[in-house]
Amino acid sequence: METKTLQVKHLRGLTAMELDDKTRDLKKELFHLRFQFVAGRVESPAHIKQIRRAIARGKTILREKQKGEAGLGSAVKA
Repeated sequence: METKTLQVKHLRGLTAMELDDKTRDLKKELFHLRFQFVAGRVESPAHIKQIRRAIARGKTILREKQKGEAGLGSAVKA
């Protein structure tokens, strides 16, 4: 449980560009893991689930940052 909290804190500390890069890297890793799974060479099928969730966390935090920036922009205009 603590590792998720640490991971989320780490992800929240990244910039939008870094989050996008991290998400892209995780998607590539998931792609390769799926091929290994089909070929029967994946060591831990649970790792696929972990990667999918990490991608979701990254996308969620990225979206929160985008919404936060949009909210700040509209508050300044008002």
